[in-house]
Amino acid sequence: MAVARLTSRDIRSESRLVVMRALLAAGDSTRNELADATGLSLATVSTIVQDLLKYGIVAETGLLAGTVGRPSTGLRVNADRGRVVGVYVEDRYLEATVFDAALGELATIEAVSDEPVQEADDVIDWIVRGLDAALERAQAKRDDVLGVGILLPGGMQRPVKAEPVASAIWLHLDRLRDRLDLPVVIDNPLKAIATAELWLGAGRRFANVVAVSLGFGVGAGIVQDGAVVRGATNSAGEWGHSLLAFEGRRCQCGRRGCVEAYLGVRGVRQTLAETDPGHPLTEGPDTFGFLEALVDAAEAGDAAAIATVERTAEFLGAALADLVAVLNPEVIAVTGWASAPVFHERMMPIIRRRVLADSPGDAAADLAFEFPTRCGMDGIAAIALERYMRDLGLVTTRVIPAL
Repeated sequence: MAVARLTSRDIRSESRLVVMRALLAAGDSTRNELADATGLSLATVSTIVQDLLKYGIVAETGLLAGTVGRPSTGLRVNADRGRVVGVYVEDRYLEATVFDAALGELATIEAVSDEPVQEADDVIDWIVRGLDAALERAQAKRDDVLGVGILLPGGMQRPVKAEPVASAIWLHLDRLRDRLDLPVVIDNPLKAIATAELWLGAGRRFANVVAVSLGFGVGAGIVQDGAVVRGATNSAGEWGHSLLAFEGRRCQCGRRGCVEAYLGVRGVRQTLAETDPGHPLTEGPDTFGFLEALVDAAEAGDAAAIATVERTAEFLGAALADLVAVLNPEVIAVTGWASAPVFHERMMPIIRRRVLADSPGDAAADLAFEFPTRCGMDGIAAIALERYMRDLGLVTTRVIPAL
């Protein structure tokens, strides 16, 4: 694929997103303050603000008293411009959240199914019902909705490799679009957590951020030079299937030695089983409850639990050191099980030591770790909002998954 040259229109597009993120971070601001915060000229900021005011995305809040010189007009993102809905769906679980246009959360509903929901008609019905229920709870109407973001595990994989729910949606995109009759984006959790960091987290302060997701699966959302890294087929960030141990454990993907085989929930339990095969915590479902019980046991002095926690921290540190060597981030934002205080307080000293020891040169010298509270649902809402801005012609440069 040839690399297209950025036009002045594209540069203006990027600048609009920079101003939007700065205004979201500030809450209330002025043109002068936005110019200082973004490094853009006052003339450029003023032109961008006029564009955003034209479409009601930004609102003026009136003249500010007490300013020196010419009175300044306050600005904020217009939360009442409309609503954005994020939907996360698995085969047994659905969550739908309604946000205002300033990405403030208004209402959330959750639904759990006793049986897997995998047939296309059933999946689409479930999404529509969830969206409508969330809108009702938020006291919003379909006409208020600027866009819908659907978050799927492995959601950008095509049907052959996708999980059943994602496959059902990919094979029936037109039916889903027709049923919703709303602008839609589909993305996966890795891109969504990276977008959440870019719009609402460390990406507001740093241009290069890696958001590491640790759960049943493992991955990394990447922000470089102020943009989410997607790769040629939107598959960038599959850090969980990079190599940690040559000819190591069998991963769920079929390969051996993947990061996920050591840092996914199942992998942590296998480390415990290798440490103490008869340990009572080796039995039971692979849930976050197991991990909490493991740390509780470690804090109570259980030798096998202590060894497992420390060994897992070493695995995580080694795997993160590879990320640091390749990407040289300023911040690693840790989400998932390792972000819980019971884990990171015990594990972070080991992780920091390992990352510093294994990273080349000074790649990790000034590296910071953060534990964000924003999540993939916030990110998919931001992607849907960005899609809305693209539909208005305000964004031209970003590759945004869309129906």
